[in-house]
Amino acid sequence: MTRRAVLLDRDGTLNVKPPEHEYVTSAEDFQWLPGAPQAVARLARVGFSLAIVSNQRGVARGLVSTRTLHEVEIHIQRDLRPLGCSIEAFRYCVHETADGCLCRKPKPGLLIEAAAALDVDLTRSWMVGDTEADMLAGEAAGCRTALIGPAAPGVRADVTAPSLQEAATLILAAVSTTPA
Repeated sequence: MTRRAVLLDRDGTLNVKPPEHEYVTSAEDFQWLPGAPQAVARLARVGFSLAIVSNQRGVARGLVSTRTLHEVEIHIQRDLRPLGCSIEAFRYCVHETADGCLCRKPKPGLLIEAAAALDVDLTRSWMVGDTEADMLAGEAAGCRTALIGPAAPGVRADVTAPSLQEAATLILAAVSTTPA
């Protein structure tokens, strides 16, 4: 396992996050955040494998179908193709918060599953997201972490940036100064 990856949360990291207790219920509802596709492409160009790891409890609540998740994946891949990259793995926790599963962030199950599928070394990888749960999952999996949005009290991350574009710049700078 010598490959490295950037594991990306979806809502609030790649796309506009729906209001609390609302969900992306169709591919048309998925709206990229400004510069996010270009940031993903920059990370891919330097050799990072890319995966989306996302809590999607709207499925457990019957508000989002697994078909919708797949249609959003197609939308994402279609938009990234002209930029010369793609997401190599999509992993979701589709459980309700009370289900006690091992895959719901802040637990690291989704990240470990994506790493196994991609044959990547989590200690050479990054978890990028917009919540404390994303940072805790990344830390628990042994990843470095990048928080998108304002630094919240008590939330630890290796880097904090207002956008995925700026986070990509910080990740690339950190990688270039890290011994191989």
